[in-house]
Amino acid sequence: MQRAVFLDRDGVINRAIVRDGLPYPPANAAEMEVLPGVSEALAALKARGFTLLVVTNQPDVARGTTLRAAVDEMHRVLAETLPIDRFYACFHDSADSCTCRKPRPGMLLEAARDFGIDLARSYMVGDRWRDCSAGDAAGCRTIFIDYGYRERQPDNPTFRASSLTDAARIILEEQVP
Repeated sequence: MQRAVFLDRDGVINRAIVRDGLPYPPANAAEMEVLPGVSEALAALKARGFTLLVVTNQPDVARGTTLRAAVDEMHRVLAETLPIDRFYACFHDSADSCTCRKPRPGMLLEAARDFGIDLARSYMVGDRWRDCSAGDAAGCRTIFIDYGYRERQPDNPTFRASSLTDAARIILEEQVP
């Protein structure tokens, strides 16, 4: 079975737009800015055999403030420049009670089935408590990129990092067999 790194999108791969201490996604591809070091970090993980999967909540589609086509375009742009194997997106809002919206592990479990992923040998990297909770629920190691947002913190991430570059270093040094 394969090892994977599950990646949240906004705040991990691209810069989140922070207002009043809370992170928000870019509205479209033109607003999207890939964070420094992301390309190199992903390339290093890919070179070590990890499957790279984006798992992202995009509730603004359900809320009607972002078009699904805009999200799809952002993913197309990222896929052209980064070695990401697939994007999984939840377009529901919290009230929808779906199984795919993080903190539930639905997207990770779907990806694990699609790619034959060994979740116990995989990592979930995110910048919000929901990411770490989804990773925990799926049985992954979790890495919390702490930007000091004014919101709930994850309960017990396996590791804390300052960026995806730092998270990749942790993964490559720890490397569960």
